[in-house]
Amino acid sequence: MRFKDYTVIVTGGGYGIGKEVALAFGREGANCVLAARSQAKMEAVAAMLRKLGTKPLVVPMDVGSEEQCAEMVQRALAQYKRIDTLVNNSGIAGPTKLARDITHAEWMESMDVNLNGAFYCAKYVSGPMMEAKRGSIVNISSVAGRIGYALRTPYAATKWGMIGLSHSLAAELGPYGIRVNAILPGPVAGERFDNVVSARAKAEGKTFEQAMEQWVAQVPLRRQVTELEVAEAVTFVASEAASGITGQAFNVDGGFRMQ
Repeated sequence: MRFKDYTVIVTGGGYGIGKEVALAFGREGANCVLAARSQAKMEAVAAMLRKLGTKPLVVPMDVGSEEQCAEMVQRALAQYKRIDTLVNNSGIAGPTKLARDITHAEWMESMDVNLNGAFYCAKYVSGPMMEAKRGSIVNISSVAGRIGYALRTPYAATKWGMIGLSHSLAAELGPYGIRVNAILPGPVAGERFDNVVSARAKAEGKTFEQAMEQWVAQVPLRRQVTELEVAEAVTFVASEAASGITGQAFNVDGGFRMQ
């Protein structure tokens, strides 16, 4: 029970990677704050967490709103009196199209959800963590944060930004005992990645099967990683086993960048 009675905020905690991250912390005793727009999905995850014997808090919110991020952190403090870990997981895929065809609204939505929200949440948890002189922030970036990504410019830009945010916060907060790291998933099996592949297949005039085969061929393990594999990496870097690790960006991608 590495996280017994810890308070862990997981944005985007209602489905996908966020759901698995929350359950992974819950299995080890953490009380999770689930923060996202998808209230019904978060309530379902909260029910699973209660069965594990923990006390989750569901906060419906838009992470792109600084005011709502500040309020969410205050609600967490009011209920649990402490914040040990923040997992900035909320994100959207954004448009799949040429940069010249991307609208201002599409660009800003990606920035607000994927990057601005992570900054706002980190901003408001940093105060309580600095007072406690301990804490961990884990930012969910992507392998797209280290490569050029044609047809997905807004997404890639935000994920590169998440790595820069992580390095900068690690330098700033390290003297207070707060660690900040990034996890970079590669192709992750699940509905979200299927939608990404479908959009790319359509944009490139391919079938879904052809597009998926193209992705998997770039992975030395010749498979997609799982949401649970990503969640296990998150819990590791948040744990005391990683107490000397900060300012790092770890790929969980089956070796995707090795090709």
